[in-house]
Amino acid sequence: MNDQQTPEPSNDRPRLGPRPLHRPQVDPSSAAAFGRPDGVEGAFSPPPGGTAGTRAAFDQLRTAPPAPESLATAFGRPEGTTELLQRPPREESPNGVDPWDDEAAADPWRDPGTGAVIGPPAIGAENDDRDGDRKAKRPAGEQLSLPELLFGRRVKVTALLTLVLVAVLLGVAGGVAGYYLGRGGERLNQDVTLAQVSPGKERPAGSISDIAKRVRPAVVTIEVRFGQNAVSGSGAVIDSNGYIVTNEHVVTAGGTVTTGQEITVLFNEGTRAEAELVGRDAKTDLAVIKVDVQNPTVIQLGRSSDLEVGDTVLAVGSPLGQTDTVTEGIVSALNRPVLAGEEDGEPAVYDAIQTDAAINQGNSGGPLVDSAGALVGINSSILPAGNSTGSIGLGFAIPIDDARGIVEALIRDGEVSHADLGVNVASVSAETADGARVQNVRDDGAAKKAGIRQGDVIRKVGDREIADAAELIVAVRKHEVGERVPVVLARSGRELTVQVTLQSD
Repeated sequence: MNDQQTPEPSNDRPRLGPRPLHRPQVDPSSAAAFGRPDGVEGAFSPPPGGTAGTRAAFDQLRTAPPAPESLATAFGRPEGTTELLQRPPREESPNGVDPWDDEAAADPWRDPGTGAVIGPPAIGAENDDRDGDRKAKRPAGEQLSLPELLFGRRVKVTALLTLVLVAVLLGVAGGVAGYYLGRGGERLNQDVTLAQVSPGKERPAGSISDIAKRVRPAVVTIEVRFGQNAVSGSGAVIDSNGYIVTNEHVVTAGGTVTTGQEITVLFNEGTRAEAELVGRDAKTDLAVIKVDVQNPTVIQLGRSSDLEVGDTVLAVGSPLGQTDTVTEGIVSALNRPVLAGEEDGEPAVYDAIQTDAAINQGNSGGPLVDSAGALVGINSSILPAGNSTGSIGLGFAIPIDDARGIVEALIRDGEVSHADLGVNVASVSAETADGARVQNVRDDGAAKKAGIRQGDVIRKVGDREIADAAELIVAVRKHEVGERVPVVLARSGRELTVQVTLQSD
């Protein structure tokens, strides 16, 4: 290519010529292999009317065979024309302008042989205005009606109304049919029996729920009224004749009333019955009442001597007015001497079973049962903390082994007697002696006859060690009236043993 600039177009728009190129020398061997044929100056076909040498060189580049005669006739150029591209007739040009004018011939997009120039954008403001006018002149399409939109074609209004009427009639008919079918279904549901499944939780024999189920019907709530006042407690049916064991402080309202009280018994299933006081023993806090009922559920009596610390026990009763309540715990201690209030100046004392099963006011007189559901104790008292009257896990029950003989005597005679030593004592603890110090000796008492003196410290009765005054009382009551028992004393720094024949209190 040469360094000559391309002539400017006729519309005076600036044009740039091709940039000069630096062409290095071509290797003769490469030029021979890849160079243009002789007489060919450019990479494209020679323009119309070129020299004969140029045309001959161009013809040598043709490698494709000539087109079939039929295709040449249908798609070939008219005879005698020298143009390479077909131009439309001038009269068919839009707006009477020939798109193939001289300026268009120099357009690089039309003729690849022309030089590259920078021209105006393909779409100008004039074209935009022209497109806007074309859009504005475009007529709006016809909009679809509702029948055409729903059914895809035109539908008569009468046909639509008929369709709506048919739908309404079908809905009314369906509603009437459903109404009568529903009324007929009520008759079918009258005799329906639902299948029952097995219990979701197994309760094997000996479980807490099994024990409670067997024991609860034999436990009663005891209501005691005297004048305008009333108290309540618990009890357990111990005989089929209607005998019920409870605490003495329940039937006497804590020693407030001894006669004239009205006693009502409320059974587990809701039956109420009036009860009579059979007998009571303030020294052991036990009492027996009787109701006139047919075939009451009777609790089974166990043996408290078979208990060991850690055994499972259940307390059943009506704490704080909550009837038919079951609490569970263990045996916390055995042979725990307990003083429970006073009666005529003398406290009720018993050798208690200590348990952490929750016991509250109202549990008094109710049963403490073992893991077999047998009665092993009569719940009697709790050890409160400070001014609290609620359970803190220190509850006490009268062992059934001690209560059995007392209850039998109350049913048989209405009263009971206990073995007595005939002394008044106080607890003492010192380096030299622990036990019960004799405060005074009653005349004609068992201790007086055995030679026990004031100031002696009783350290052992029979086989039981004595730690305090309460334990001396329960140790003596373990023996029968008239029984001869060895008593170990500490006197003036020495120990001696005396034989005491117990008397009745």
